[in-house]
Amino acid sequence: MAKYRYTEYFENEVLRKRQYLKKEWCERILDDPIRVEPQEHNRFRFWGLIEELEGRYLRVITLEDKVTVHNAFPDRRFKP
Repeated sequence: MAKYRYTEYFENEVLRKRQYLKKEWCERILDDPIRVEPQEHNRFRFWGLIEELEGRYLRVITLEDKVTVHNAFPDRRFKP
């Protein structure tokens, strides 16, 4: 059984709009985040450094279970 799940929004919208994103990057961040914060609507933000993304930080948004990925994007404003 897979450790992480993905919302329909992530599968159909996020991956379509950001074709460079990889699920493995999201999973890597969820496994070992630099920072985690609660977000409104019972979601959580996770950040991690992705060297393959030109050394940028990726923000991954999960549902309240912290295993269902809903969104992900490079976060230009994140400061570790």
